[in-house]
Amino acid sequence: MWIADQWKDYEVLDTSAGEKLERWGEFELIRPDPQVIWQTEKKLTGWRKPDAHYHRSQKGGGEWEFFGLPEEWSISYKELTFRLKPFSFKHTGLFPEQAVNWDWFSKLIRERVHPSDGSAGRPVRVLNLFAYTGGATLAALSAGASVTHVDASKGMVQWAKENAQASGLSDRPVRWLVDDCQKFVEREKRRGNTYDGIIMDPPSYGRGPGGEVWKIEDAIHPLVKECASILSDDPLFFLINSYTTGFAPSVLSYLLGLEVQKKYGGTVISDEIGLPVRSTGLVLPCGSSGRWFRE
Repeated sequence: MWIADQWKDYEVLDTSAGEKLERWGEFELIRPDPQVIWQTEKKLTGWRKPDAHYHRSQKGGGEWEFFGLPEEWSISYKELTFRLKPFSFKHTGLFPEQAVNWDWFSKLIRERVHPSDGSAGRPVRVLNLFAYTGGATLAALSAGASVTHVDASKGMVQWAKENAQASGLSDRPVRWLVDDCQKFVEREKRRGNTYDGIIMDPPSYGRGPGGEVWKIEDAIHPLVKECASILSDDPLFFLINSYTTGFAPSVLSYLLGLEVQKKYGGTVISDEIGLPVRSTGLVLPCGSSGRWFRE
């Protein structure tokens, strides 16, 4: 398992009965988590006195209950700063487990832009699809890449811009685009535009800005295939994230092996990603990632 264990401003404090107790900076939140099927004693004070608690409804969805959480606050990961706020369906605007992937591709980008052997560096162009509030975009920008950030939600793209500003990255080379990811990739292919790195974090189900329906089990392979066609002649990496229950990590390996490794060689690996739990010393699983990269 790839574990996001480099955080200082975030940690999972405890887990029990379908919920997790988390520390986001100075605030403690309780949120539901479908992976937490165990029942353990809730000894920590945060279970009884959280700053906010998201209650899931039996009819679907749910609502926040607040006890002192501000409308907006910030946390940092290394050199990056993220503005957070509680919004619909339990989210805060950040998936902390993705930090383990940010570190991985940032190292690849830095090595190409500024090689450790003293040779001439090369620019790196990255495409971030389903880019949400820009965690991966900020990491790639900070590492020295230029980034095309694509998400179907205008609000999420604006939020990502605010995160870039908070991180001091507003002057870096980035395109912020509100678009349907599949259609954007198809247009990039017709335009002849290519990328050295591709990141995709697709939802299990969603809609594009024009009402386009996305179902991951039907759409993921065609999209990976199209994305492989817009990789550069010497691509650096391809990352796929999945939170879909029932998708084994090896499914992502198979897709990358079929559409990327078959053409470019290199290495494909996949695994679960997770977050350490302070109270138990165990690791909470948080989805899967598939990685392709040059040897």
